[in-house]
Amino acid sequence: MTKILLETKNLKKSFNHVNGVITLFKNLNIKIKEGDMVAVIGPSGSGKSSLLHLFALLDQPSEGKIIINSKDTKDLSNNQKDELRRNNISIIFQDNNLLTDFTAIENVMMPLIIRGEGNKIVYDKAQKILKDVKILNRSNHFPNELSGGEQQRTAIARALIAETKIVLADEPTGNLDYKTSKEIFSLFLKLKKLKKTIIFATHNRELANRADYKLFISDGNIKRVNALK
Repeated sequence: MTKILLETKNLKKSFNHVNGVITLFKNLNIKIKEGDMVAVIGPSGSGKSSLLHLFALLDQPSEGKIIINSKDTKDLSNNQKDELRRNNISIIFQDNNLLTDFTAIENVMMPLIIRGEGNKIVYDKAQKILKDVKILNRSNHFPNELSGGEQQRTAIARALIAETKIVLADEPTGNLDYKTSKEIFSLFLKLKKLKKTIIFATHNRELANRADYKLFISDGNIKRVNALK
């Protein structure tokens, strides 16, 4: 039986605005299984990034629950959330979120260094993953010396090295050309074959249709839509 890795129960997110309370979504009940690839779609400002931030435990829901790997996150302390995130979730931000004072390989090594793994083992793992994403030759370059596609590959390599069950990606190909976007997405397909759960927000209709299904956010509601493959 395929395991459910992420579940929401009556999830709601709203915030106060000068024009009143704005509700991004409400009554969200979903179950995302191991190995699922899910595209989060919707107009700009509809709440795609906000939903991913909730899944990443970087924000609090207004109402409802988020259950990750059978763990109810509602009453966890910040330290407990950090530990749950570190062991279960990798995040690929739209702007890459690379550490500017560290080289590509040092950025990739960081998640395992934080976990306390030995430097030699971590370095060897980082080299292998950078080779997999085809930028090993740029491993000693700093982020500002890398192209947009190389920065995104580095961010993906950093997510891969953590070997987490869930990968969250916010517009992972938003700033990339068509060829590089396809190459980045092919890495996601490899992750899916490894039974990783991938949830990505995108405006790219072609990539969204290659997901197992889509979550469409509009006017405060989220509905599941089958992808066109």
